[in-house]
Amino acid sequence: MKKVNVALLQLCSGKNIKNNLAQIEQQIKQLPDSVKLVLTPENALLFSSAKDYHKHAEIQGKGPLQDAIANMAQRYKVWILVGSMPLISRDSPEQITSSSLVFDDEGVIRTRYDKIHMFDVNIDDEQGEYNESAIYQRGERLTVVDTPVGKLGLTICYDLRFPGLFQALREKGAEIISVPAAFTRLTGKAHWEPLLRARAIENQCIILAPAQVGTHDARRTWGHTMAVDGWGKVLKKNPDAVSALTLNIRVDSLEGMREQIRVVKHNRFRPKLTHLIKKVKDKKEL
Repeated sequence: MKKVNVALLQLCSGKNIKNNLAQIEQQIKQLPDSVKLVLTPENALLFSSAKDYHKHAEIQGKGPLQDAIANMAQRYKVWILVGSMPLISRDSPEQITSSSLVFDDEGVIRTRYDKIHMFDVNIDDEQGEYNESAIYQRGERLTVVDTPVGKLGLTICYDLRFPGLFQALREKGAEIISVPAAFTRLTGKAHWEPLLRARAIENQCIILAPAQVGTHDARRTWGHTMAVDGWGKVLKKNPDAVSALTLNIRVDSLEGMREQIRVVKHNRFRPKLTHLIKKVKDKKEL
């Protein structure tokens, strides 16, 4: 039996940072020594309000939240992806971003990704309206980083609905793409698995998607943490338990399918990160 080398933590995070960190460490300390990379979901360290996100936002490389994760990475000798946490904007100290951080097993930050697509939607669930752009500044950079298990491209939650981002990450060398999420129960039930499998198939990448599950004040999340291979097969899934999903991934499994179906070579479209498209007021402008 192949030794597991990655772990996807399914969490039920909330306002209490101490409890959130304890939940993460409890899952990590039970992992086998063979695990090299641990992934946590969106809002892993704090799942709260705009006020709290601003209050606890940190400068990259400084602050108690980052120190706590760095210490865990060192203590348990694992790389850790923080699915998202509030960080001070790189461009403006008055603004914050929803950001992923990758820590190596010495507690050093290897890269940062700021969420590009803001979840600004109106849906028929218990919360109804979501407006992330009122809280966060949009990210402007694509991120791919070398890890012990392969080249990892970073996304966060709502990014999943935008295939151009995943295509761009594949072209930057991604073999694995992380999708830490806090999908709503409504959209999760309908779209979560089909979207993950589609992004895996389109880009011939392994998709690792750690998720939030349960109730977070008024908000309910879907869970269903899962890993999908480059052929679109669900390798493993955790529907609703607050626990770690472990598995062995091998990026050399992608070589054959990429040779057989050369989607990057054959693709005649190239994605580009752009500013938001302004609403057209006059049909004559179309």
